[in-house]
Amino acid sequence: MPLIKVQTSISAPEKSTVEGLLKNLSAKLAKHVRKPESYVMTAFEPDVAMTFGGTTDPVCYIEVKNVGSMNPAQTQAMSQEFCQQINQALGVSPNRTYIEFADAQGSMWGWNGSTFG
Repeated sequence: MPLIKVQTSISAPEKSTVEGLLKNLSAKLAKHVRKPESYVMTAFEPDVAMTFGGTTDPVCYIEVKNVGSMNPAQTQAMSQEFCQQINQALGVSPNRTYIEFADAQGSMWGWNGSTFG
């Protein structure tokens, strides 16, 4: 049920870099939201036409969704950790990365022919 989706303006790095990034983000998201990693989904979308601050310099947008509530301490910690990880893996500066955190109701999240609510 937790999801982390990364969209970036940079070209796709090597497959091994993307896989390493997604595995790392998966483990970290599971830890932060205290859910089994077996439920975590990750996605990576490179080469997205994007601007930030009126420029096309490298930029990143991240969506984090979770069934249940994320508190301010969790989102602050995730923001710091995910921005650092994106910077290390993709070279996108934390000040050019936005993260949207969204709580989802269980009844609004489907899986395996049913929902979590």
